[in-house]
Amino acid sequence: MVELRDADRVVLEERAAGYTGPFWLVLRARIVLLAAEDMTNVGIARRLGVDVDTVGKWRKRFATEGLPGLKDRPRSGRPGRFAAEVVAGIKAMACQPPQARAVPLSRWSSAELAAQAVAEGLAVHVAACTVRRRLAEDAIKPWQHRSWIFPRDPGFAAEAARVLDLYQRVCDGVALGPDEYVISADEKSQLQALSRCHPELAPGPGRLRRGEFKYERHGTLAYFGAYDVHRAQLIGRVAPKTGIVPFAELIEQVMTQQPYASAQRVFWVVENGSFPAGQASIARMSSAWPTATLVHLPVHASWLNQIEIVFSMIQRKVVKPADFAGLDELAQRLTEFQPRYNAAARPFDWRFTRADLDDLIRRIDAHRAASVPAGAAPSRAG
Repeated sequence: MVELRDADRVVLEERAAGYTGPFWLVLRARIVLLAAEDMTNVGIARRLGVDVDTVGKWRKRFATEGLPGLKDRPRSGRPGRFAAEVVAGIKAMACQPPQARAVPLSRWSSAELAAQAVAEGLAVHVAACTVRRRLAEDAIKPWQHRSWIFPRDPGFAAEAARVLDLYQRVCDGVALGPDEYVISADEKSQLQALSRCHPELAPGPGRLRRGEFKYERHGTLAYFGAYDVHRAQLIGRVAPKTGIVPFAELIEQVMTQQPYASAQRVFWVVENGSFPAGQASIARMSSAWPTATLVHLPVHASWLNQIEIVFSMIQRKVVKPADFAGLDELAQRLTEFQPRYNAAARPFDWRFTRADLDDLIRRIDAHRAASVPAGAAPSRAG
């Protein structure tokens, strides 16, 4: 009889009940569980429809090695058929855009890399699965891509550093006091009130929740949010549309309530490409609210604005899947989300610091230097 510890039994029962795991993993777990019930190898084999020798193999493995014994032994496998030069050539090809070889594609697939390797004489024959396996070993996946924006703001480094310092409760090298606050603010525009043409269907056994594809439009509205970075509190308001007026109303809403109304300083981190942009807005803010300081992010640096994390939550938890009878219902849900969020919110574990920024600037400069024609002088990102 196989003796099972409680922890091992839990793991084996989870494996045995799995429907998406590998069959071999499920089978071996069931063999051990039945062995723990004092069943014979013959009985287990008959129950599971496998060979008696298979049952004996995994029963013995578990008895001597425990859970690790249920894994396959390392196998040497057949020696590679392709020389290291061939593999290196394919990987080098994968790291270049197809246009570099006059191939009219936007990116490579494993099959196209295999065909190109044969066309260039790297090998007589290469299977696409072989290329895919070799690339997976080095984590090179040329069929995947992501978009990014190359920082072109000449003041990128200085402006970003100031914001990162504020997130660390530092301003101009001096630690912020207990009555100084940092607000991250922005507006989320074009929130659509869509009503589905048929009610959604609830999930069931083996069936996902279903949402009707067709919908009716009931207009759009904007949500303005101000997030206290260190107190993890959200203050927001709904407006019919974006603009400087509703943003000013958000500022008033925040600055007239405690603890901001009696604060020594309140720093407002905002994007440079939105309504509060420019020196005029900084002067306007200081004039209207002497204790408030507008701090602009670099252009195209919304990823440094913590309110965007909150907006991402709102999009996933409040707006989607969109099914609202009208704008009033959408506005009500946005408004009611705020106290629910604030009740359990904790400050974000923000880990991007000045040191990370310096490293990013070095890599940006390296990219810029590589793309500048010979003889031209590259310029820094800040």
